[in-house]
Amino acid sequence: MTSIDTITPAPEKSGGRGLQAVLLDMDGTLVDTEGFWWEAEASLFAEFGHPLDETHRLHCVGGPMSRVLEYLIGVTGVRIDPAELTVLINRRFVELLDGGAPLMPGAARLLETLAEHRIPAALVSASHRRIIDLVLKNLGDHPFAFSVAGDEVSRTKPHPDPYLAAVARFGAEPGRCVVIEDAPLGVQAGEAAGCPVIAVPSVAPIEPAPGRTLLTSLEELDLDLLRSVVAARV
Repeated sequence: MTSIDTITPAPEKSGGRGLQAVLLDMDGTLVDTEGFWWEAEASLFAEFGHPLDETHRLHCVGGPMSRVLEYLIGVTGVRIDPAELTVLINRRFVELLDGGAPLMPGAARLLETLAEHRIPAALVSASHRRIIDLVLKNLGDHPFAFSVAGDEVSRTKPHPDPYLAAVARFGAEPGRCVVIEDAPLGVQAGEAAGCPVIAVPSVAPIEPAPGRTLLTSLEELDLDLLRSVVAARV
């Protein structure tokens, strides 16, 4: 396995037009942390005197913290500096994550497949670097050559910047890098980057669209499918 500090050499560009890399989202896709984020947000706002119900949850999935905070502050009217609220939510999330987060169904087999076949892989998340490093530390061995955090790009999801950064770091082509996402904004980011996207919805529904592959679980994902979505594009 490679560490997150190691950059995989650029994939071979000659001889074929096949799969070059897999770019995997973290929260709700690789690990089951979406519930932790919601608990962190909901518990804090309850302490502020503004209980949140499930109707608010769909607005808090898959995007950058800045968008989530703008929404929550807007609907509750809580008077708090967004920077301070970011610190509080991240701190509460880290407390909840202390014992580790379970992998999503099928994630362990997917990671084993990527490692076994030496397929370059990167973790691309809207979460901040501190959170990503904590998740990967708890995860142990993994095939990720590197990770891209939401606070390391000028624009995070739903903009294509995080995925374009990962593609460039691999020296690859967007159409040969498969993005795996669970949230609509992440799917939007991957498609805007020009990558084939496999969507596995967790909390928020994802609508079918031309060129978009929808699965109900990572358990349905195998190497043949990864290769086939690239072959359909090139």
